[in-house]
Amino acid sequence: MNTKLRLTILSFLQFFIWGSWLITIGAYWFQTKQWSGAQFGAIFSTMGIASIFMPSLMGIVADKYVNAEKLYGILHILGGLVLCTIPMVTDPGTFFWVILLNMIFYMPTLALSIAVSYSILKRQGLDVVKDYPPIRVWGTVGFIVAMWTVSLLGFEKSASQFYVAAGAAILLGIYSFTLPACPPQSASTSSQNLAEILGLKSFAILRDRKMLTFFLFALLLGAALQLTNAYGDTFLHDFDKVPAYQNTFSVKHPAIIMSISQISETLFILAIPFFLRRFGIKQVMLFSMIAWVLRFGLFAYGNPGSGLWMIILSCIVYGMAFDFFNISGSLFVETQTQPSIRASAQGLFMMMTNGFGAVLGSSLSGLIIQAYFTDANGVKDWHSIWLTFAAYALAIAVLFVFIFKHKHTTQPTEEPQPEGLFSVEQA
Repeated sequence: MNTKLRLTILSFLQFFIWGSWLITIGAYWFQTKQWSGAQFGAIFSTMGIASIFMPSLMGIVADKYVNAEKLYGILHILGGLVLCTIPMVTDPGTFFWVILLNMIFYMPTLALSIAVSYSILKRQGLDVVKDYPPIRVWGTVGFIVAMWTVSLLGFEKSASQFYVAAGAAILLGIYSFTLPACPPQSASTSSQNLAEILGLKSFAILRDRKMLTFFLFALLLGAALQLTNAYGDTFLHDFDKVPAYQNTFSVKHPAIIMSISQISETLFILAIPFFLRRFGIKQVMLFSMIAWVLRFGLFAYGNPGSGLWMIILSCIVYGMAFDFFNISGSLFVETQTQPSIRASAQGLFMMMTNGFGAVLGSSLSGLIIQAYFTDANGVKDWHSIWLTFAAYALAIAVLFVFIFKHKHTTQPTEEPQPEGLFSVEQA
């Protein structure tokens, strides 16, 4: 089995696990368990809480102590075992802690999957900018297949969705031990100071203004991503309360409609190498922010009837919104840091987007929606909610244009500066 195919299987299973429950957990929570909406907001914050420390911590372990592919496998096996226990949970409080434990194991694997893939590709003499996006696109395919599997099997409101995810996680964990070795890159490097001893070397990149700015915007866009994950499926489910929309396909199978977003990802992922070379990282990230404005704005005016085309178009735009920052951002981190801290740096990137960004997005949006856009009967003003989110994305885009300074070159460089902790093109 060739290298690209092996990494394709890894990418497919990585996101199949998440796709099995991430979008449909709301239906299980509200329709089956009938727990409160206030408590549900805490569930989506678990991935943010876990991402604040676990990706960076596991990145440090992979950089200094344990083969990345083995650590990756162990985390998936542990996460799969936790998923098996979720159907047995009978109260929302315990549910929060179990989901948090699962996220503690799962979230660092997102960054480790990138680190493992990049390491293996480079050892085979391949170009990560050219060869990784076509591999990563199969992760999106895995997410889509999982969503369709759960929906068509009738598991959207069932605890069985967690068993599907658990099986995939354990399978991937075992499979990871068959991958080529990815040994620690800095294990033989003698530490010179306390930061190096603790493995905190990657945080030194934040001393550079450009990198600090990049990670701050990663945080802000991470918040936007959580708005989609937390409320997109619930938004469509709420149309079930309107008689005219009760029997529409999009209300009966919202997970399948939302999967159009992931289908769109597959196309935009493949376009990333061209856009990066043609426009550069700043323009590509700006395209992402504009796409977020359209994503939320189209939701504001869409409905499952005559406005279904706007919901579908919003899902298509999501591909650009998500990929043009998350995937190109990881490539930016990869090409701007030294080999000895790259796993840690990827963990730092994940910490900003899925960590602090997730907590910011899920917590503040919940408070704002409850305070300003929910009436006494609990009915949400989705039109105003989505317009507010669109305004947030537009504000980020405007600030980004003036604050983030980066000079585009035709090809990102991977040559580290010998006297620095990272290699950064000067604006």
